[in-house]
Amino acid sequence: MITQVIAHRGSKGLRPENTLPAFSKAIEAGADGIETDVHLSKDGELIIIHDETVNRTTNGTGRVYDMTLKELKELDAGSYFGLNYLGTRIPTLQEVVHLLIESHYTGVFNLEFKTDKFGYPGLEEKVANYFDSIDYPFHLVYSSFNPKSIKKIHAIQPTIETASLFKLRTASAKRFAKKNVIQDWHPSIAWVRSHRWFLPRMEIRPWTVNSEDNMEFCFKHHFKGIITDFPERGLSIRKSIQGE
Repeated sequence: MITQVIAHRGSKGLRPENTLPAFSKAIEAGADGIETDVHLSKDGELIIIHDETVNRTTNGTGRVYDMTLKELKELDAGSYFGLNYLGTRIPTLQEVVHLLIESHYTGVFNLEFKTDKFGYPGLEEKVANYFDSIDYPFHLVYSSFNPKSIKKIHAIQPTIETASLFKLRTASAKRFAKKNVIQDWHPSIAWVRSHRWFLPRMEIRPWTVNSEDNMEFCFKHHFKGIITDFPERGLSIRKSIQGE
C-alpha cells in the first residue's frame, strides 16, 4: 500500500492554516489529500477554520458561532503568519470546494466536523445537503472527535467514507468499526507509537505527523495515510521508502 500524504489544514507549515493559499500550496505540492475543519456561523454558513474562536488565527476575537459570515469575512486570517498574507480571509466550505474543483483535484478531501466543543445543530445536514447538490472530482471523507457527529453523518450519507478521530480513548472507534459505521481510524501519532506492538487491524491515518522519524515509521508500516503540516516533506520521505 502506498501511504497517502494528507495536508493538515492545507500546507499549514508553509501558509496560514485553513486558508485558500494553504490549500493551493497543498495542491501545488502534489498532496494526496487535504484535511480541514468546518464550523457554522451565526447565520448558518459553513465556515472553514480550526478553532471555535477566531482569536488565534485572525485579528479579531470571539466565537465563530456568534459571528455572521459578513463579520467573519472582515477579519484578517493571514497576517499572523506573515505580512505576505495580509488581507487573507477565512474561507467558506463552498470557496474551498470551488478551488478544488477548479484545480481538478482528485485526491482525498477530509472534512472534520468540529463539534467536540459546540454541537452546531444542523451542521451535518447542511454539509450533506451541500455535497449532494454538486458534482465533485475528489474523494470525500468525513471525520470527527464527536461520536454523535460520526453516527449522524453516517445515517445521512452511509456511502461516504468516515473516520473516528481520537487522542487516547478508543471506545467509540471500536464500537463504530464493529458496526461498519467507520472505515478508518485517525489517531494521534503519539497513540500510534505507544501502541506500535498491537495496532488494530484498521486502516489508520495518524495525525499530526511532522518529524522525519514519525514519517519514516508510518511509511515503513504502510499505513493508509499520514496527516501532516508539511506534505512536501512527507512526499519526499515516502519516495525514499516506498518508491513513490
